[in-house]
Amino acid sequence: MFHYDRGLKLTAIDLAIDVRRRQPRGFISHAHADHMARHEFAYCTPETAKLYHHKFGNRPLRELPYREPVELGSMRLTTYPAGHCLGSAMLLADDGTTSLLYTGDFKLDESATARTAELPRAEILVIESTFGDPAYRLPPRDEVIGRLLELVYQALAEGATPIVEAYVLGKSQEVTRILTLAGIPVLQHPLIYEVSQIYRACGVDLGDMHRYADGPLAGHAVVVPPRMQQTYPLRGLKKTVTFAVTGWAAHAATRFRLGVDHAIPLSDHADYDDLFEAIERVQPREIYCTHGPASFVDRLREAGLNAHPLDRGRQWLVPQAKLADGAQPANQSRM
Repeated sequence: MFHYDRGLKLTAIDLAIDVRRRQPRGFISHAHADHMARHEFAYCTPETAKLYHHKFGNRPLRELPYREPVELGSMRLTTYPAGHCLGSAMLLADDGTTSLLYTGDFKLDESATARTAELPRAEILVIESTFGDPAYRLPPRDEVIGRLLELVYQALAEGATPIVEAYVLGKSQEVTRILTLAGIPVLQHPLIYEVSQIYRACGVDLGDMHRYADGPLAGHAVVVPPRMQQTYPLRGLKKTVTFAVTGWAAHAATRFRLGVDHAIPLSDHADYDDLFEAIERVQPREIYCTHGPASFVDRLREAGLNAHPLDRGRQWLVPQAKLADGAQPANQSRM
């Protein structure tokens, strides 16, 4: 049904899944740069399509709205919300004999700016496992948000400007909405503001949010990209308190590694326990893990699950005769 060729591919329809190099046909689970490329033809949700065009210009694609099955060759494809960012989607592929669910980046917890994840049942699960280590059991969302707001209020009371570093797409809009819902207006770095306008166009209310212009404003928080992504600094910032919002903040050293005053474990990925919960919901007979620690596969096997790393499997799941055009691509792992 699928094989691995420096990325996941649905064999019979030659559809690349989140492959970062240009493909004749590619499914894009969401619009983060490490999950998409300038494909000759792309498949994605309508929201991801807008973000894809923002990144790469107007390119040919087919929109796959959530829960609306489409037939592509011998397969039926259906997208489901992934809870990761605007437009993020899981992909359920069914060839009439076997079903496969690809999660892409996902989280099970609620979100202020993305639809809550839905996990249909499937026989094969390809799961993104970034936090596949028990060290990354994150605190409850309400507790994390409460701590963030407490520290932001404290900074404002001391006459400082809270500076929150977050990814341009997804986390920035999420933390913006968290702050504005708490009555804290937000100024956004211009790169973030451009993406936020797409969120607004898709009906996502971000509250009292504006583009950072000539300097900070009293009582406002400022949301900026992580320092490694900042193409130019903002002018006028003097007394500041800096924050990073990331699941990696579960590790105490993250604050020092990122050079911020506070690291808040607000994540847009499933944590360790949520990965097991996702598997329980899907009830797969086989699991393939990607984008996570190799030890997670061992932990799943210890729990009695039939798990494999995606890029090392060698097991056939379909007869060779079912390959498109009867051809067997060279140098590829068949699964």
